[in-house]
Amino acid sequence: MEFILELAIILFASKIAGDISVKLGQPSVLGKLLVGVILGPAVLGIVSDSKTLAELSQIGVILLMFMAGMETDMNEFKRSWKASTFVGISGIIVPLFAGYLAGILMNMTAIEALFLGLLLSATSVSISVQALKELNKIQSKEGTAILGAAVIDDVVVIIALAFLMSMAGGEVNLSMMIIKKVLFFAGAILVAWRGVPWLLKKFGPLKVTESLVSGALIICFLFAYAAELTGVAGIIGAYIAGVAISQTDYHQQIFKKVETISYSIFVPIFFTSIGVAVSFDGFTQNIGLIIGLSILAIVTKLLGAAAGAKLARFSWKNSLGIGSAMVSRGEVALIIATIGLESKLVSQELFAVLVVVVLVTTIVTPPMMKYFFNQGDKHLKVKNSSLRDVGI
Repeated sequence: MEFILELAIILFASKIAGDISVKLGQPSVLGKLLVGVILGPAVLGIVSDSKTLAELSQIGVILLMFMAGMETDMNEFKRSWKASTFVGISGIIVPLFAGYLAGILMNMTAIEALFLGLLLSATSVSISVQALKELNKIQSKEGTAILGAAVIDDVVVIIALAFLMSMAGGEVNLSMMIIKKVLFFAGAILVAWRGVPWLLKKFGPLKVTESLVSGALIICFLFAYAAELTGVAGIIGAYIAGVAISQTDYHQQIFKKVETISYSIFVPIFFTSIGVAVSFDGFTQNIGLIIGLSILAIVTKLLGAAAGAKLARFSWKNSLGIGSAMVSRGEVALIIATIGLESKLVSQELFAVLVVVVLVTTIVTPPMMKYFFNQGDKHLKVKNSSLRDVGI
């Protein structure tokens, strides 16, 4: 029963913190992240970082990306493939190279330095999705480019990780790993095209309550599970499931009810649980390294992805907005860090540092996105106003 009380505290605190954050001119997700740190073992210790909380948090991030998929404009997505590719690839190359150099300066071996660079190349847009929704950018060409770039980033980084682990002597069947990913995307596209509409048509008429929504959630969780099973992030599977449902006639009906379920309980738990997981053990001894790697992680991803967006002919302000959305490393980088720890490519001390760095990138992402996108919108309004003044 103690967890039930913790759940009530999390929901109450996240809503209040989100409201305060908005009143202070920041996205609500920032307040939810920070209140998790306050409630967790790092500060007050009111909420514990339990397995149950982690499982509910996982459902929250899956549903968040599922909704992002349902809100994706496929016509805009098709038009933005080039921009997504530029953002995804350049957002990998810059932090990969910089992370490798940083590793060499830290007296790492070449393999360990490459691993650090690869970890810094990862991205997780689960936090960015919420900020995009609050900024009303989820269906914009910038939002679509970000979501597409996240898919590209995930695939490229995971495949590169497989190569690196095979070079490091890890037990990785490289060809099998690549085949699994190809099979997942081929299967996911086929099922999304043929299977999802058929399943929803079968579930819709069932004489039970909310059968259609249940059918949609079954699709979401199966796609997420299949993605994890084949080495692709579960959030990518959930996103593809959402895109598939967005192409059906049931889209609006499902979205409204899934949104209610998600934002009532699971999504607030996800945001707050990130802060709850924070530990400041060894923080003071490694403060210099934490600051250095945090700055490196933020700047390289920001400028790398922004350069790709600029190549795709976005304005500099919106390019930086896109770059800032790719800064959060989230659960993807934590998974990679754990693999590194188990494979002895990352020491226990460096692992603890990297966990804090990942948290820092997650916390700074929403305010950075708001700043750059708002600057871009102001520039556009000024430009349009000037055109009207001269009669254009």
